[in-house]
Amino acid sequence: MSCEKSPENEVSYSSRVIRIVFVSLLLDLLGFTLILPLLPSILDHYGQTQDNVYQSLQSIVDWFREVVGVPMDRKYNSVLFGGLIGSLFSLLQFLSSPLTGAASDHHGRRPLLILTTLGLMSSYAVWAISRSFSMFLLSRVIGGICKGNVSLCTAIVADLPCPKARNRGMAMIGVAFSLGFTVGPLMGAYFAASSAKGEVFYQAPALLALAFSVADLLFIWLALPETLTLTKDYKVSEGFQDAEHLLNPLALFQFSAVANTEDPPSKERMQKLKTLGLVYFTYLFLFSGLEFTLSFLTHQRFGFTSMQQGKMFAFIGISMALIQGGYARRIKPGQHIKTVRMAIIALIPAFLLIGLAWNLKMLYMGLALYSFAAAIVVPCLSTLVADHGSANQKGTVMGILRSLGALARALGPILASSVYWIAGAKVCFILTSASFVIPLTLLSKARTLKED
Repeated sequence: MSCEKSPENEVSYSSRVIRIVFVSLLLDLLGFTLILPLLPSILDHYGQTQDNVYQSLQSIVDWFREVVGVPMDRKYNSVLFGGLIGSLFSLLQFLSSPLTGAASDHHGRRPLLILTTLGLMSSYAVWAISRSFSMFLLSRVIGGICKGNVSLCTAIVADLPCPKARNRGMAMIGVAFSLGFTVGPLMGAYFAASSAKGEVFYQAPALLALAFSVADLLFIWLALPETLTLTKDYKVSEGFQDAEHLLNPLALFQFSAVANTEDPPSKERMQKLKTLGLVYFTYLFLFSGLEFTLSFLTHQRFGFTSMQQGKMFAFIGISMALIQGGYARRIKPGQHIKTVRMAIIALIPAFLLIGLAWNLKMLYMGLALYSFAAAIVVPCLSTLVADHGSANQKGTVMGILRSLGALARALGPILASSVYWIAGAKVCFILTSASFVIPLTLLSKARTLKED
């Protein structure tokens, strides 16, 4: 999109794109999160079928449980098994996100968003008709490969010409996440409980997820403009680097697919981009680990039921939505690093309060600080990273960032749950809280480079 438009037209265009991205991503996330409260019941359901794939994965979970000392408890088994499936989904995201982003730099955002939405529709369709764990797992694999909507939506926002609009757009993406992860699970639980007799309990939520995906596809088709202007002399190699640059973890941390182009960012900007990518990874690695063990802690220490867990996560989601819709979108350009630093610092007492909590008041005080940081860090870091790279590199940049986040979410829970059960909840939360000094130190390095 050209910056030669009048300020009024530019603001109107940016606002329209942000609204479209918000609605599209919300529809996508509502469909995606319907399954979350159903995973334990789905695993129990397939555990009774003696499916070979299920039994093989269960043996891996049993081995891990014995190694780290997780007690024999149905609740813990469901969390660990769900974490294993979640890690598989994140690893697939790690592989597919940079490829999807790079492809959008060559073919445009809109066609790739339509393609990934079609892929998600097929995954929900497979889930709806699945009657074996193998088919269910296939639906998750398809979904993991095709779940490129988030990185594509951030790339669309990154295409906007005005820094203030980009900041507002990233904040609204955060609001969509918070609303999706608050409302979606509640809808999934409701429709599963309302299933008719003789009907598989997860079929109604699966069909609803498919309906959300169809609505999202129609909305994208009818409303979303192409935000990327492709030049006639654009070469595939400029946006779609060889597989080594897009799939090699070391190359991703170096943003090699961006650096090794005919028009790379300056050395200083590349250094800042690498540093921000490392901050993003270390933050999500630590954060996702404690987020995963939170269910262990509340069940073990306070005896939380599934309903109480749901209410807790609803509190977190609503708090995040209010912070993102009110505070985050008003952060001024040039203040993002300072704001991220403040949010990460808030996480240290947040997780100390949660880890040491002996009553619900103390727990929810920690969760309030947790919600503030969770609402701020990712949107702000996404805004900072979106400023890097040329117009035809935004998809690659945001795809790599999303990939680093997926890798962090695949590895963080494994380490955190191991420490939790080997050393105890208090040690796990205290050590991880102290470890947030790592992204803070990296962020201090980023601050030495002037923010545009």
